[in-house]
Amino acid sequence: MNKGRIILHIDLNCFYASVEQIYDTSLKGKPVAIAGNPKERRGIIITCSYEARARGVYTTMNVGEARRKCPELIVRPPNFDRYRTASKSFFHLLKEYSEILQPVSIDEGYLQLPIIEGQNVLQHVQDLQERIWTELQLPCSIGIAPNKFLAKMASDMKKPMGITVLRKRDVPAILWPMPVIEMHGIGKRTAEKLKKLDIQTIGELAVADEYVLKQNFGINGPRMKQKANGQDDRPVDPEAIYDTKSVGNSTTLSHDVTDRDELYEIISMLSEKVAGRLKAKKLAGVTVSVMIRTADWETYTRSKSMNNAINAKEDIVEQAWNLFNKHWHEEPVRLLGVTVSNVSDIKETTQQLTFFNFEEHVKEEPIIKLVDQIEQKFGKGAIIRGSDIAKPAGKHHANTSFSKDFWDEHK
Repeated sequence: MNKGRIILHIDLNCFYASVEQIYDTSLKGKPVAIAGNPKERRGIIITCSYEARARGVYTTMNVGEARRKCPELIVRPPNFDRYRTASKSFFHLLKEYSEILQPVSIDEGYLQLPIIEGQNVLQHVQDLQERIWTELQLPCSIGIAPNKFLAKMASDMKKPMGITVLRKRDVPAILWPMPVIEMHGIGKRTAEKLKKLDIQTIGELAVADEYVLKQNFGINGPRMKQKANGQDDRPVDPEAIYDTKSVGNSTTLSHDVTDRDELYEIISMLSEKVAGRLKAKKLAGVTVSVMIRTADWETYTRSKSMNNAINAKEDIVEQAWNLFNKHWHEEPVRLLGVTVSNVSDIKETTQQLTFFNFEEHVKEEPIIKLVDQIEQKFGKGAIIRGSDIAKPAGKHHANTSFSKDFWDEHK
């Protein structure tokens, strides 16, 4: 059924650092890191440029350690308004190539290309990558495959500015020798459970006993085996972003952490990422959760629900930190996660009116009513705030189509 699909996974490289280099061209070609609190030695690195990575700097490293490894490291605080603006322009450009577009996060998405005869797929993908670079100044890696799983795996193979074609017939030679930890969707804990079953490579997972996998991983066991064999029937769903039930981020720490200030910085960094993703999707949620994994691999999650839906970093940090303080027993921490759940469209969320926010709601009410009236007459999305308008990304290449025999040519 999906033999003829041509699916791209487009992943912007070092997105936050790349955006900062756009706004300050003196940063280009230099080791740059984005940190939750760059003034503090224990501030946590959110992302960094490839120049910084080449010097041993990586995400979740604290600023003090990063500067010891790379004394010339330039550390900047995150600016999520800039990142959202760049993200809107990125997805606006992708839509010129196909309406079948599924954003996954602020800096990556899937694109299914329309199929007709007589088009050179690789040339058009190279053209897309070049436009993202020349028009938006954003480097990206692109995976081309017949399904989403293989496209995601392919986009990770050449960074930065890589283009990789991964066909089903390539799976035994390319994917099967890889450790299972490198397979998309498998984390450290799952990899360790697979190792106990004597499954250490993707190839071993591909031929594993399905009953054993289901006994140990539930319904995800057979799904992992299917993907290990290059099978994935999931559609590229433009509406999937609106079905989001929760938005979260977690990070495995490079060492066991017991320092309260350092743990606060990590929760602050995670909350900042969650806030950025919520605002990019125009969502807010009423439940905040923290996940804590200790050094001995005990994992527990604690949640709190509120009357008012939130999506601002400051609100998420406050709730997450309170939860952490209440339930952490000062044992060494190996992993932290922050999630906002029970989310809905920001325009559909309602706040409990209080003495403190009543006046604000009174001012907003006429505007909200006017927007509702216009959308009822002309359709949803007929009017948007000026700050939500994406920059036009070019006038050409709309409705580009591709040869239906692409996969035959690349067998």
